[in-house]
Amino acid sequence: MWVRFMELPDGYAASVWRELFHQEALSVRVVPPLEVGPMSAPREIWVPDGKTHVAREVLNKI
Repeated sequence: MWVRFMELPDGYAASVWRELFHQEALSVRVVPPLEVGPMSAPREIWVPDGKTHVAREVLNKI
């Protein structure tokens, strides 16, 4: 099960956050995918249901 974690204004911000979470070994999904539609469209970051606490810890590090 996946849970919506963040809403982002565009695909550029989504790609930066995706890379940050990947460096912390956290699997994420960007909805809609970065390959679909213009990069200026809003995106959402989804994380696995059991890993939301890890995502929050990554945000606390920043």
